[in-house]
Amino acid sequence: MSTVLTQMQQTRADSSTAQEDGIQRDPVHSQIGRAVPSQERLHRVRAKSGDLILFTTQLAVMLDSGVILSDALDAIAEQAADVRFKAVILDLSERVKGGDTFSKALSCYPNTFSTMFISMVRASEASGKMVEMLAVLTGYLNFETDTRKQIKSALTYPIIMVLMAVAATGTLMFFVLPRFMRIYASRGASLPKLTQVLVGFSRILGNFEIMTGIVTTIIIGGGALWYWAHTSHGRRVLDAVKIRTPVIGTMFVDMVVTRSMRIMATMVNTGVRLLDAIRVIQGVVDNYYFQKLWEQVDAKIQDGYQLSESILIAEGSDLIAPGIIQMLRAGEKSGRLGEVCDKVSVFYQKKLETSIRNVMTLIEPLMITVLGAIIGTIAIALLLPVFRVSSVIAH
Repeated sequence: MSTVLTQMQQTRADSSTAQEDGIQRDPVHSQIGRAVPSQERLHRVRAKSGDLILFTTQLAVMLDSGVILSDALDAIAEQAADVRFKAVILDLSERVKGGDTFSKALSCYPNTFSTMFISMVRASEASGKMVEMLAVLTGYLNFETDTRKQIKSALTYPIIMVLMAVAATGTLMFFVLPRFMRIYASRGASLPKLTQVLVGFSRILGNFEIMTGIVTTIIIGGGALWYWAHTSHGRRVLDAVKIRTPVIGTMFVDMVVTRSMRIMATMVNTGVRLLDAIRVIQGVVDNYYFQKLWEQVDAKIQDGYQLSESILIAEGSDLIAPGIIQMLRAGEKSGRLGEVCDKVSVFYQKKLETSIRNVMTLIEPLMITVLGAIIGTIAIALLLPVFRVSSVIAH
């Protein structure tokens, strides 16, 4: 802490010296000491998850120690390793010093700070419990990071399998197959039908013009699919596939429910109104059907219904398990809704981890089966001419 305070004092001393000398310094360039992206490019900066977690943790500790927000931001910027993220933090500090609220300053960097991050900071400003909210945000960001690491770790083995299969297939098709083609061609014999299909496929892969056309088609088709996925209809279809697909759909539903209940628990426990918490959830769930569900819940609560009743009668209530609705009803009756939501989020976090393991358990044998079928077919296509090569040579 003493190191941080020393850095803050040094920063203020440098600033006052500059003012005495009559020099107007650019705060971003003067504190970073080297070139940074322009303001327009700065708004597109994406922070690494580790940098964001460290930023949130340091800010919570400093504010809890009594350091004012702008000074805390200046001190954190001095320790930031990423030049671009340092520039973002310094700009946040300047905006706060200029009279903007912290949430308004954060909203200028939508690529750096998520909607959930900004919404929860805005809610904490209203409730006056920013330190508590930042501490919860740190825990949530850690959970998100750990979840992504689990998924990446589980996918490592299948990806290695795919790469090895591609290498083996390429070796067989481009180095082994041509030798048999020359032997058969020199003897005027025809290759087996399956081998001829493989030869035709290898010729397609080796034809520059055909491959250019295929790649162009794939790029155009991918662009069209990307555009369609961002339309209202495309998003509804893809989101329906996400939550309705067996096994994989369970993982997506568990992920959204875990996020929703964690945010609700955090905001209710820090004194934020239930309606405000639900509106924050609407902005952070990344599924069309869950967003519609929470929109309807919002409307029902405004009409005088309880939270549990609103979920029960809303369209899409089947996305929330009946057990959760019963627990929410009990929490409302006992006045411990935040505590119940926290327990539900902990339960669903463990359920999500199980769902991820189930998905990975399904993917690995499925990929092995598919790759085995592909490589096995190619191997048979290559072995057929081997079995007949002696008779062809004799002929």
